[in-house]
Amino acid sequence: MTTYQEYQAKIAELQKQAELARRNEITEAKERIATIMREHNLTLADLGPAVKSAKPVKARAPVPMKYRDEATGQTWTGRGRAPKWLDGRKKEDFLIKQ
Repeated sequence: MTTYQEYQAKIAELQKQAELARRNEITEAKERIATIMREHNLTLADLGPAVKSAKPVKARAPVPMKYRDEATGQTWTGRGRAPKWLDGRKKEDFLIKQ
């Protein structure tokens, strides 16, 4: 019967083998790409829109609070489902005046 430690040792060995195989595949792929580019006299600029650069992700600005319950200090932006503290009340009464 195989023990937990033996399984862990096998997993570690397989992970090492997988990482080595991955590095070898990447090296071979780079060599094939370089060969094709040399044969056809291509540069990265020649690939044009086929090579996409990562677009920067814009951070969203926080939504300002629109309503406040003065008794508890709880706030709501006015987006999404209304909070429980507004149930049965007029939300206009809780508008934050600026």
